[in-house]
Amino acid sequence: MFNAKGIVLAITLAFAGSAFAQTATPNIDKRQANQERRIDQGVKSGELTTKEANRLEKREAKLQSDKEKAKADGVVTKKERAKLQHEANRDSKAIYRQKHDAQKAK
Repeated sequence: MFNAKGIVLAITLAFAGSAFAQTATPNIDKRQANQERRIDQGVKSGELTTKEANRLEKREAKLQSDKEKAKADGVVTKKERAKLQHEANRDSKAIYRQKHDAQKAK
C-alpha cells in the first residue's frame, strides 16, 4: 500500500516532469547550436566578414533572449514555440544569404 508521503512524492514528481516538458525547447536548442556552428565556419572559411558575423550573432542573441522570455512563466505555449521557430527560420536564411553573397573576409 502507498502511504500519504509516497502519494505526495509521486504527484510532485509527475508535476515536476510535466513542468520541465512544458519549458523544454530541444528543437530550438539544436537549431541554435547548428546556426552558431554555421556562423563560426563562415568566419573561418572567409565566407562571412567580421561585420556580417557580428550582425548574425546579434540575431542569435535575440533568439536566445526571446526563448528565455518564453520560458520565464514556466510554460512555452504552442504560439511561443511557433514564434521561436519562425525566428530561427529567418536567422537561418540570413546566415545562408550572408555566406553566399559577394562579400568575402580579407
